[in-house]
Amino acid sequence: MDEGSTIEYYNKNAREFYAGTLFANIQAIQETFIEQLPTDALLLDFGCGSGRDTKYFMDQGFQVEAMDGSSKLCKMASEYTGITVKQALFQDLDELEKYDGIWACSSILHVPMAAQSSIFHKMSLALKENGIIYVSYKYGEFEGERNGRHFTDMTEHTFHELVKGMPELEQEKQWVTSDVRPGREGERWLNIILRKK
Repeated sequence: MDEGSTIEYYNKNAREFYAGTLFANIQAIQETFIEQLPTDALLLDFGCGSGRDTKYFMDQGFQVEAMDGSSKLCKMASEYTGITVKQALFQDLDELEKYDGIWACSSILHVPMAAQSSIFHKMSLALKENGIIYVSYKYGEFEGERNGRHFTDMTEHTFHELVKGMPELEQEKQWVTSDVRPGREGERWLNIILRKK
């Protein structure tokens, strides 16, 4: 299954996805991320979906840029946040040492395992020295199509194996949470914060 199919899913189901995620409360995770940042940080919301997190970070006084692969979600997130959300694929990221933090919440989990390293390399290049990355994955060892989208799940072990080849990134924190959406409390998420050395 390719990235185009996943983006097509989000374009077709944008309204439902937007409604289902906009008010999901992940404030504890957002706060864990911003605790690591300078007060004048420039952030990238990498695969911003509804724009929920972009808006939260803007409300905390941060400068935020946002991008998503789905044209429909870009339009909705732009309207919600008041900033222009750029339509782009993960592999289109080509900034150099621009951001203090990159927030990739339940987004790069749609990237196949074989391409994960190259996306992390792009995120690392886009970060300033000492910048941080937050990523989250569904917890497990599954990779493939689920509900019309590609998913790459992770455990502590599979993520450790992935980042072994990235000496420039140091793992600061890793923790597991339950899904906050109603009826999905049984689903678990692996959360990771990495720092660029």
